[in-house]
Amino acid sequence: MKWSSAERRGCTMEKLYVPDRPVAPEGDSCVENLKRIRETMAQACLRAGRREEDVTLLAVTKTVEAARINRAILSGVRHIGENRVQEFLGKRESLLLDDMDIHLIGHLQTNKVEKIVDKVDMIESIDSLRLAQAVDAAAQRCGKQLDVLVEVNIGGEESKSGVAPDRLEELLHECAALSSIHVCGLMTIPPISDKEKEKREFFSRMHKLFIDIRDKNIDNITMSILSMGMSSDYAEAILEGATMVRIGSALFGARH
Repeated sequence: MKWSSAERRGCTMEKLYVPDRPVAPEGDSCVENLKRIRETMAQACLRAGRREEDVTLLAVTKTVEAARINRAILSGVRHIGENRVQEFLGKRESLLLDDMDIHLIGHLQTNKVEKIVDKVDMIESIDSLRLAQAVDAAAQRCGKQLDVLVEVNIGGEESKSGVAPDRLEELLHECAALSSIHVCGLMTIPPISDKEKEKREFFSRMHKLFIDIRDKNIDNITMSILSMGMSSDYAEAILEGATMVRIGSALFGARH
């Protein structure tokens, strides 16, 4: 099945703001943190000559309790990302998820695919054909067409998931043949560094890979989302072309 770009809802990340939703009170830490994050994002976009609306903020909710997530939602967050299937399922019923865009961003085991496919809008961590096939089969069984990102191990680190850059194109061609998932872009977690030059080098390499793949026009593959950059390096990621940044501790505070 080949999809038109208009049919691929997950490739357009912006969602309408719901004006009658309650708002978080002034002085709430999420309100202040979100304001600072958006200001930093705006400054990075200005430096890069990009529009603010071209970069989406994904709030990472790993280990964050439902009440704090809801405060972030009331503060204006519209996209959330969870790392662990069981953790998300445990707090899902307590979350204000109407009009929210829900992503799974952590490593996904094939034996947990069935539990999560019908509950998220996107999976960002496809890193093998085996996993892609499992997600495709589960999506087909529940009558869903699911958007996914392919995770790339841009630093070649053994401790991290992701397909090697030199295997990426092969995996994309394999994913393109699957009818119930659609690859909308790429995701990466680069090596940790406290030096801006090193951070930007990995982000730059990832962006070049993203553009190279996009220019190949692989059938049934859309390179519209480049998810990279977290709390410590999202400004650098934006400078190098990220279209989505995944922010947890800068929004919710340090994890315990």
